Amino acid sequence: MLISKMAAEGGGKEMNEIKTQFTTREGVYKLLTHSEYSRPNRVPFNSQGSNPVKVSFVNVNDQSGNGDRICFNVGRELYFYIYKGVRKAADLSKPIDKRIYKGTQPTCHDFNHLTATAESVSLLVGFSAGQVQLIDPIKKETSKLFNEERLIDKSRVTCVKWVPGSESLFLVSHASGTMYLYNVEHTCGTTAPHYQLLKQGENYSVHTCKSKSTRNPLLKWTVGEGALNEFAFSPDGKFLACVSQDGFLRVFNFDAVELHGTMKSYFGGLLCVCWSPDGKYIVAGGEDDLVTVWSFLDCRVIARGHGHKSWVSVVAFDHYTTSVEETDPMEFSGSDEDFQDQMVHFGRDRANSTQSRLSKRNSTDSRPVSVTYRFGSVGQDTQLCLWDLTEDILFPHLPLSRTRTHTNVMNATSPPAGATIITNTSSNTTNGNNSGANTPGINSVSTTLPRSNSLPHSAGNTTTANNTNKAGGGIGSGIMDSAIATGVSKFATLSLHDRKERHHEKDHKRNHSMGHISSKSSDKLNLLTKTKMDPAKTLGTLLCPRMEDVPLLEPLICKKIAHERLTVLIFLEDCLVTACQEGFICTWARPGKVGLLSSQNQASSPSGTVV
Repeated sequence: MLISKMAAEGGGKEMNEIKTQFTTREGVYKLLTHSEYSRPNRVPFNSQGSNPVKVSFVNVNDQSGNGDRICFNVGRELYFYIYKGVRKAADLSKPIDKRIYKGTQPTCHDFNHLTATAESVSLLVGFSAGQVQLIDPIKKETSKLFNEERLIDKSRVTCVKWVPGSESLFLVSHASGTMYLYNVEHTCGTTAPHYQLLKQGENYSVHTCKSKSTRNPLLKWTVGEGALNEFAFSPDGKFLACVSQDGFLRVFNFDAVELHGTMKSYFGGLLCVCWSPDGKYIVAGGEDDLVTVWSFLDCRVIARGHGHKSWVSVVAFDHYTTSVEETDPMEFSGSDEDFQDQMVHFGRDRANSTQSRLSKRNSTDSRPVSVTYRFGSVGQDTQLCLWDLTEDILFPHLPLSRTRTHTNVMNATSPPAGATIITNTSSNTTNGNNSGANTPGINSVSTTLPRSNSLPHSAGNTTTANNTNKAGGGIGSGIMDSAIATGVSKFATLSLHDRKERHHEKDHKRNHSMGHISSKSSDKLNLLTKTKMDPAKTLGTLLCPRMEDVPLLEPLICKKIAHERLTVLIFLEDCLVTACQEGFICTWARPGKVGLLSSQNQASSPSGTVV
């Protein structure tokens, strides 16, 4: 591994340094070293061959005002603590509950937020040998064990989650590529279950359990090929996003048991997935080192983000920094015509000139048209990346005259020749906007761009954009023109040409192995074939656009924050929480939220451990 190699050589001290704070436009995020959770002895865990450290939170609404509880697994051990967050230092000597397992290791866990009280919580724990345990760490009870004899599935549990809105239903995925729906009230039976086909579709099938009396599992989902690495329910609980080792994101209507849409990774398996707070976008990460943003409504990739140097292990939206327009929300339900009307409505807003849009935003009585989603990712490269998904990427439907050439579009939206575009790696906070509703349009008319992911771009971008237009002429040139013109020139959040030049040989040799095997004709771009596909056939289609066909996001920040691979990223109201494979769970206070720990020396322990 790069880190150990550098340490052995004795060089690269600065590169190997762990960051204890970072700056975004909201302000400074600080690592609270005294709010770190780990095993009581604070000894780094020897993580070789063990399952990823995972963290779950629940609020039990007790009267003390400190109702947050944290659960995490390290190796064979499972811990349950009061979580004091930014308020007080962690007391590791008093876990509420601690369990050590023999012969199997906990791999994942999830609290039922509906039933949690100060006296009782329901915690599901999945294990490496395939079992699922239901425990109450407050009462210190173990109420049930599912798949105890491993008759249902013998492979490792990869993800377990309560079904949203249910006190008794939960879903479990396995490394076998199978998911099972359980009810805590039912038994698993003493014999292997017999199944009956309920529904079948492209690369998935759903079976019911055939028995005289109701037993677990209620449903068996077989999805894709290889391990099913993670799944996530949509905010309204109606849809289910699954990512698999075969590189596919598959989104299902959970109740109707129907496939809504699919997406293919650029390379390798997909490892993690999450939904935007409003359910309109899904972000997935995996072995291609990229984060991929997929539109739920359009069923297509709208952006990719490159910042990680190794596999992306967790992606998560920051609900507290995400700013979404609240008027005229787009619902999941409704006809295609309704959706088109809404898009036309957005298009009309965006058709105005920059100046008029700016004045519209500045007037208090008109409705806001700015949308910014914040999400984060952590990876095996020990880095934390934060990303902003802005309206130039979300709504590239700016109406353009058919006679207008691509170059004219670029010139029309480019800054003046004398304009200077500042690249600022530590985000500029001159906006003073803590809500996260930073409006890219405001910056676009000024000569400087106070955005941490703004990049200098040359005339070479025009060439790249033109080539893209030729290569993908069947996508609807107006949309593509607008996406590239507004994305590259006006908002400067992308770097299609510069990145390609910089990392041509080093980072994307796989681009040469896959990207140029065959040149698809433009009409194939709108075709989703129903047969099993190899990577060479999916590349260049809607399932997996080429790198140059979609905007490429640059991270707002990209910081090395651990010595071992990162396995957890959770956004809370006052802080964000990360964890690494050594078993250290770190709390990063949001700007202005340092609280009682502000007087303590935050930089006293760069490695995160407290002696």
